[in-house]
Amino acid sequence: MALKLMKGCEAIAEAAIQAGCRYFFGYPITPQNDIPEYMSLRLPQVGGCFLQAESELAAINMVYGAAGAGARVMTSSSSPGISLKQEGISTCCAAELPCVIVNMMRGGPGLGNIQASQGDYFQATKGGGHGDYHTIVIAPSSIQETVNMMGKAFDLAEEYRIPVMILADGLIGQMMEPVDMPNNPNPTMHDKPWAATGYKPGGAKQRAIINSLYIETEDLDTLEERLQNRYAVIRGKEVMVETYNTEGAEYILCAYGTVARVCKAAVRLCAEQGVKVGLVRPITLWPFPTKEVHDAIAQDSVKAALTVEVSAGQMYEDVRLAVNGCKEVAFMGKAGSMIPAAEDIAERILKMRRA
Repeated sequence: MALKLMKGCEAIAEAAIQAGCRYFFGYPITPQNDIPEYMSLRLPQVGGCFLQAESELAAINMVYGAAGAGARVMTSSSSPGISLKQEGISTCCAAELPCVIVNMMRGGPGLGNIQASQGDYFQATKGGGHGDYHTIVIAPSSIQETVNMMGKAFDLAEEYRIPVMILADGLIGQMMEPVDMPNNPNPTMHDKPWAATGYKPGGAKQRAIINSLYIETEDLDTLEERLQNRYAVIRGKEVMVETYNTEGAEYILCAYGTVARVCKAAVRLCAEQGVKVGLVRPITLWPFPTKEVHDAIAQDSVKAALTVEVSAGQMYEDVRLAVNGCKEVAFMGKAGSMIPAAEDIAERILKMRRA
């Protein structure tokens, strides 16, 4: 293992290159600016293309074009920029185009601030654009895990012909950690017979049509049936979740991203007070690990659960749906980039125990 100290955004960009990404289209916005800056240097070195678009809308439509031509392509932004990309993301889903989208979340709504937040959960998991669609949403909790997930994100995107979103927060983007960066000069690429790579009449390859407009209701229904069947397969096969100290726990914490790291420290603080607390950390926010969350909280030993977020309570709704009323689920969190301390989380658990 050759560890290297790297800033989160730069590590993500390098990991994408190692995963075979050769096209990047984006637009500056804090706190993800280091990703396009790094890509502007590295992509020409590996024969790729970096282009700063004139807007977020232009960037996501350039992604649409490159993905339609079969390229392994990525874009990145932060919360307000992802909002501007939503129509294009919906269009990529309708056209069944694989791509990777990185969102370094910052505080909102509106322009908000430039600090870390988790306020984009609904936007990412419920579909911020129009129509019945999903993207796979991966929420890493460290720079190393983000690096490890980049190759998987591109593979999932191409296997299922779906956009994959890396949903991180500004902390992951701006902090530095030791990283074991893969060296992968020849990443495996999926065949893309559907891609628009050129057509010759009479040739073996059929004409490729990249489209998201279906005037006839029957045609749109056929597309939706195909998409929904695909989403059902993804729900069955691609859930990722971490459980920590959950067996026989008295209380269960639910958190994702960097907040889950704080929760692990709270678990240890509670153990010092003689209280066994576990943690369920969804890694895929869509598909959400409904069964795993339910099973951890439904244990006879568990008295209640506590969802911790840097938001006004968004994943909290999915946790409550997963539990389905079998146990109490409390919420702890604030919007506006207020990161909870491990001591505060532990104290909240102890208060719940004393109540």
